[in-house]
Amino acid sequence: MLKKLFQPFFDGLLTHNPSFVLLLGMCPLLATSTSVANGVGMGLSATAVLICSNIVISILRKLIPNQIRIAAYIVVIAGFVTAVEMIIHAFLPSLYASLGLFIPLITVNCIILARAEAFASKNGVFASAMDGLGMGLGFTGALFIMSTIREVLGNGTFLDFPLFGENFPAATLMVLPVGGFLTLGLVIAAIQKLRADGFSPYTKLKNHIQSKKTQKEAEQ
Repeated sequence: MLKKLFQPFFDGLLTHNPSFVLLLGMCPLLATSTSVANGVGMGLSATAVLICSNIVISILRKLIPNQIRIAAYIVVIAGFVTAVEMIIHAFLPSLYASLGLFIPLITVNCIILARAEAFASKNGVFASAMDGLGMGLGFTGALFIMSTIREVLGNGTFLDFPLFGENFPAATLMVLPVGGFLTLGLVIAAIQKLRADGFSPYTKLKNHIQSKKTQKEAEQ
C-alpha cells in the first residue's frame, strides 16, 4: 500500500524524470539554466504550481466537462502561476527580474499541462499531489544539474560565489544557448548509459526494501 501511494513521487523524480527521460519542458530548462539561482528558482516555482494545480484538478475532475477540460486546466494553472509570480515579485525581486517572462510562461509549460491531463484528471488527490511533487522536484533536479555545469564552467562560480579565482579561463560558450544544448545532450547521454547498464537508484531502493521484507518474513 505504501509503495502504491508514493510510486508517483519516485516515478517523477527518477524513472520518468520530465526533463531527462520524457524530454518535456525543454524551453525553460535551456533558457533558465545559465545560473543555479535562476534554475532552482524556476524549478521550485514550477513545483509549487504543479502540486497546487494537480490537487485542484483532481478535486474537480468529475465536475469539469470533457469538452472544455483543457481550457479549464489552463485557467486553474494560470491562477496559481499568477499567485506564484506575485509572491516572487514581492519577496524575491532580483529573481523576478532574472527570470522575467519565463515565470508567466509556466502557464503553458507542457510538464504541468501533461500531468493535469495524464494523471490528475484520472487519480485521487493524494496521488496527484505526489505526482506533482515528484515531477516538480525531478524538473528542479534537472535544472540544478544543468545550471551547475553551465555556471561553474561558464563563469567559474556557484551561486555567484567565485570558485577558482580571477585567472580561471571561463568557457563563456557554456552560458550561451549553444552551451545549453551541448550540456543537455551530454547529460541525457550519460543518463541513458546508466539506465542501459541497469543503474537506477529507485530500483536499488525497491530491491533493498523487498530483501529486508523477505528476510523479516523468513525470520518469523
